[in-house]
Amino acid sequence: MIKICLVDDHTIVRKGLKQILEQNKEIEVSGEAKNASEMFKMLKTESFDVIVLDISLPGRSGIDALKQLKDLVPDLPVLILSMHPPEQYALRVMKSGASGYLTKESAPDELITAVKKISRGKKYINNELAEELANYVNGNVPKYPHSKLTDREFEVMKSIIKGKSLTHIAEELSLSVKTISTYRRRVLNKLNLKNNSELIRYGMDYDLV
Repeated sequence: MIKICLVDDHTIVRKGLKQILEQNKEIEVSGEAKNASEMFKMLKTESFDVIVLDISLPGRSGIDALKQLKDLVPDLPVLILSMHPPEQYALRVMKSGASGYLTKESAPDELITAVKKISRGKKYINNELAEELANYVNGNVPKYPHSKLTDREFEVMKSIIKGKSLTHIAEELSLSVKTISTYRRRVLNKLNLKNNSELIRYGMDYDLV
């Protein structure tokens, strides 16, 4: 039996995923969490074979949670679920230790296949992700300008796009406002943008909102 922990802030999404996964008799959803804090608390007392993790969590981001998770339990496979296409997040999360990446538009059968494969210690790479990985290995220019941002810069950019203040972002990431301001400046420089308004427009243009 493959024991799964589902981490997603939407109850209805977790219920849907649980229904899909438990149609297979080899899979049991034995844990659910609506944010990273709940997941880490659960991991102190329970063990799982696979974590299915939403990339867009409230508070701490899925990328940040993934990195901490891999530091704490390096061998625990993590399947990332996202509403965003692979070219926006997949390479970033795979480099951070994820075992696979699926969009929430994927077919139910693909979700079950991915969970089974990564539970055996393998990577799950579909055609879309394979193309992105091939482009990366071949040194092709990233499709999106924000691909050149570091993970922390990317997190700060996403938070600003969501309308969060620098103070709010600093509290969420346990960093100083000055540090967040530095990240913001780096993001604007790398994307050749002038201010938050242009950054928010950029986020809308690239479907990052």
